[in-house]
Amino acid sequence: MNIPRHSQSQGFEKARQGIRVFSQTGEMPDFKGTGTRALEAWFLGPKAENVDELERFIVEAIRDQAFWRRNFHPGDPTHITEEMKRSPEYLEAMDCLKEGYQSLLAFLKKSVPFFSMRYQGHMNWDLTIPGILGYFAAMLYNPNNVAFEGSTATTILEILVGDDLCKMLGYTIPDEADIEKGAIRPWGHITCDGTVANIEAIWSARNLKFYPLALQAALKEDLALANAKEIAILLPSGESVPLIGLDTWSVLNLKADDILALPTRLTNEYQISRDTVTASLNKCSLQSLGIQEFSRRFLSQIDKSPVFFVPGTKHYSFPKAAALLGIGASNMIDVPVDTDARMSIAALRELLEKCLAEKRPVYTVIAVMGSTEESAIDPIHSVLELREEFRVRGLEFTVHGDAAWGGYHISVIRDDFDMPEPPGFVAPPPPAMPLKQYVVEQFEALGYADSITVDPHKSGYIPYPAGALCYRNSAMRDLVTFSAPVVFHGDTEPTVGIYGIEGSKPGAAAAAVYLSHRVIRPSKSGYGKIIGQALFSCKKLYARLLCMARPEDPFVVVPVPRLPAEAKGADIKQQIQFIRDRIVGKTNEEIINHTGAMALLAEIGPDENILAYAFNFKTASGTLNPDLAQANRLNKALYDRLSINPGHDIYGYDLIVSTTDLNATQYGDVFIQDYKRRLGVGESAGASVTVLRSVVMDPWVTETTKGSFLDVLEDEFRKAVTEALEEIAPTQTRGY
Repeated sequence: MNIPRHSQSQGFEKARQGIRVFSQTGEMPDFKGTGTRALEAWFLGPKAENVDELERFIVEAIRDQAFWRRNFHPGDPTHITEEMKRSPEYLEAMDCLKEGYQSLLAFLKKSVPFFSMRYQGHMNWDLTIPGILGYFAAMLYNPNNVAFEGSTATTILEILVGDDLCKMLGYTIPDEADIEKGAIRPWGHITCDGTVANIEAIWSARNLKFYPLALQAALKEDLALANAKEIAILLPSGESVPLIGLDTWSVLNLKADDILALPTRLTNEYQISRDTVTASLNKCSLQSLGIQEFSRRFLSQIDKSPVFFVPGTKHYSFPKAAALLGIGASNMIDVPVDTDARMSIAALRELLEKCLAEKRPVYTVIAVMGSTEESAIDPIHSVLELREEFRVRGLEFTVHGDAAWGGYHISVIRDDFDMPEPPGFVAPPPPAMPLKQYVVEQFEALGYADSITVDPHKSGYIPYPAGALCYRNSAMRDLVTFSAPVVFHGDTEPTVGIYGIEGSKPGAAAAAVYLSHRVIRPSKSGYGKIIGQALFSCKKLYARLLCMARPEDPFVVVPVPRLPAEAKGADIKQQIQFIRDRIVGKTNEEIINHTGAMALLAEIGPDENILAYAFNFKTASGTLNPDLAQANRLNKALYDRLSINPGHDIYGYDLIVSTTDLNATQYGDVFIQDYKRRLGVGESAGASVTVLRSVVMDPWVTETTKGSFLDVLEDEFRKAVTEALEEIAPTQTRGY
């Protein structure tokens, strides 16, 4: 849908009127007093146990759509008559549809069985029933959230969802009175995925960096802004100085909130309209001039190209962003990770020191809040502290949290909000794992990041496509449009389509997130329960793999996450023995009732619920294979047996995992050398390690009606490793 600018403004006014009407009539949806606590009611189930309920709701949506159509101007004529339905052409068309539909249904059974306890390949599992229903019901209306005119209901739902995601992630929503007094209001919107959200985050950070340079030029050159020529801004030192008097380096290192406040100050303090500010800035903004001309005009004093920093565990969306935005992939700098696969703060400090010495501007620093390979959470608390330190010294940058995978994990610690009081009796839930103390500290700091990516279609269990980007300061969203940044005023501005990269986007995605959040709140009693139980399952799988190899086995398994004992320099063997005695093979109840076991379980394994690990084999003499290439070959052979091959019968797969290669180019030598040492190939040449990966999103995998499913998974691993060893090292392992 292509919306002209004048139509946009008319649409905004109509949208505001719609909000007012819905509020006055009591039809405005919200999350107050919503939420339930029964996890078993939230999913279709591994054997479609809730199929009758889902079917009934789906039929209701279809019937409600028919009712809606029949009651919109009921006197209007119909078109499809019973006589038409009896015609040969109609019957032939229906037969064709039936045949094609049944053929499609049969072909779709070749799809990946995400719902199964045997599937651990990627970040997919079952979908929430409310997510399915929200998407299906809204899809029948086919709303397009690019403009209010095409999404009079789902645009409102997207605004509500944006606020709910902001609250979950740690942003505070001030009331209108506080906003008028200067309180900063956050804002979030739905995107198609985390890639688009991350690209938008880098786009806004880049434009923020250069915005005051464009305004400085406009103040100097445009008579329309003459009254505001002496507008002042705070420096890191606390001194207030006129913007037009600053040198380029100083302008490139102003605080984000001070920059974003400038357009509103021009209106409030100097009575210059927003339209005038926008028109003036368009003559010299990066958005209008392009990066080459902008650099020629305004960056002649800067010798080094601006950069942004990512951890070695970065998502592939960031090099895409660097290329698309003209920043250049060579100006996206990898920060090595530590032995826990988290961004090294020491390495980041060294890189920032170099930027300060060279007067190289820094757009932003990205902290990954749950990497997609190791589920590692970067120390965003320390990144924010580092920014405060460098800010005082004259180097300023934004901080972006890439929580595409890990964002919903914060619900494990988020206190319930907008929920009804529980009934007098609430059945105790299955065990939910608390987060590591380190992880809690990072999540508590997340709300200070300038922007956060989160994907409801990952650990929110929502149908694709549903990513999201949330801004700490709502004015930042305007930096990716062609208008001056202004503070968002909640329900008074119900529009989302002009912000971000996408044009057309399904309103059904917003409806899916809305209904799922309405039934399953993004807090301890809702998503926190799902993710906490899945995390419990992941920790138990970690313990099982760690202790899987017996003395007589011809292999070892080495998970990527280190044991707490290793990190602290304590007795590793003693800790492994405790895990064997108190965790492996124990029931959930036995673990919960043992304080020491539960405390240790909380701290072992990955930061979230993606577990990476590698196998190595023993030679005939009983020593570990010392050759990295051979260990990699073993893990690739394992993956071949535990992954889906095109054309093969999907019912023949007993366990499905994924694989990845960890290499020193991205991760740095510290992490790779340490993991090679632990795998037994530390002296071998090579800097790339092949690992397997299990994504544990299933909250029920540890205990079923037939016992722990971990027993089944271990049997499948044993079968696969036996076959793989016969393939790659039949003579070397002989004797076991």
